[in-house]
Amino acid sequence: MLKLKVPKMTCGHCASTVTTAIKTVDADANVGIDLDNQQVTVEGTADSAAIAAVLEEAGYPNELV
Repeated sequence: MLKLKVPKMTCGHCASTVTTAIKTVDADANVGIDLDNQQVTVEGTADSAAIAAVLEEAGYPNELV
């Protein structure tokens, strides 16, 4: 499981955008969103670098937790 801190993820729309971005690199990923702690968990097959990059491209800087 991959866990990321996404500081700019502050609302439901952000969470939806983050989830959609992750699904572009791993359509079958199980994405968990924790808005209160601004964290995303991803269970899937995509490489962590690919997920981090697609979030950056969507405007959401992130770091591994």
